[in-house]
Amino acid sequence: MKTAHDLVAAAKARVLEVSVADAGQAIREASVLVDVREADEFAAGHLPGAIHISRGMLEFRFSGMPALQARDIQVVLYCKTSGRAALAGAALQEMGYLNVLNLAGGFDAWVAAGQPVAQPDTLSFD
Repeated sequence: MKTAHDLVAAAKARVLEVSVADAGQAIREASVLVDVREADEFAAGHLPGAIHISRGMLEFRFSGMPALQARDIQVVLYCKTSGRAALAGAALQEMGYLNVLNLAGGFDAWVAAGQPVAQPDTLSFD
């Protein structure tokens, strides 16, 4: 029986990773930057310009959003440490997406490198 670690290792062997040092260029060239963490993680802070699509909804959202249906779009994925993003990247590759990158080390590596973090606007009733 395979473990979650086994599945992540297999996905990481298939999906190209980009280092935090090289991520800026990859993100600028990407059609979409996707945070696959949970909604509360995204709300606590995310990479500037990222959209939120949780790992559990990824295949459905990519299939259902016309802007994400072209199989040649450039996709950069990230999660907390890169495991969920690797699984998401492998799933997108299985769907036929050709240009998928995973941020090595995920959000934690991004923050540790001192890179900028965005937070969604919060509603104020003042």
